[in-house]
Amino acid sequence: MKCGAITITDGGRPSWLARLRAAVTDPNSLRPRSVVANDGIIATAGILEGFAGAGASHATLVTAATSATIAGMLSAGGSEWAEAAAEREAHLTAVEEETADRARQPDVELAELVAYYEAKGLGSELAREVAGELMARDALDAQLESEHGILEVKSRSDVVRAGVGSVIAYALGAAIPLLITLTAPVTAEAWTILVAVLVSLTVTSIVGARTGHMNLRRTLTRTLVVGIWTMGVSYLVGKLLF
Repeated sequence: MKCGAITITDGGRPSWLARLRAAVTDPNSLRPRSVVANDGIIATAGILEGFAGAGASHATLVTAATSATIAGMLSAGGSEWAEAAAEREAHLTAVEEETADRARQPDVELAELVAYYEAKGLGSELAREVAGELMARDALDAQLESEHGILEVKSRSDVVRAGVGSVIAYALGAAIPLLITLTAPVTAEAWTILVAVLVSLTVTSIVGARTGHMNLRRTLTRTLVVGIWTMGVSYLVGKLLF
């Protein structure tokens, strides 16, 4: 079934295609993905600048860039997957608790929902009417939203998408310094990486600021300062200690 531009499955949840489209276009998805991409850019470039400062050979730089990219992808994806899995477990626990509470003391649950809408500013009669209609339509959804702030219980596929999305975002960011290492002459790699990273961080900062409705100048400044500082310190460490 289709509702506007979003395809809905028979179970009432958006189809995988609709979820993929949302992940690509939704500001709430793009903003964290741009941060992960920045991590990939800065971390990989920082490692490369450190090796370059130490006078590493081209083969060593390629090995370092490849290893850093793979390790970073797995780390970013794994941590995002673990966080999403923990959130899903919390959602399921809330579902169990609310289901049991509603079966044991429905009047108390209704009173809590009424109190919730009264705290939102509704009058007692209107709050009771709204709470009654919501409980009649979908009591569990109403309780999850009012008591736990849960608008949608995470599914297993949501957890997987979270991890895979971070893997892809990190890989796209890390691919920039990695590709430069593979293609640029070894004598120019350090400066080429620096310039390419600054341009890439500028692009991802613009995406993050626009989708997140943040101040572009401050977002760009923060990102560039972190990137330049990381690469500069890494280069100096490699230069001075090795």
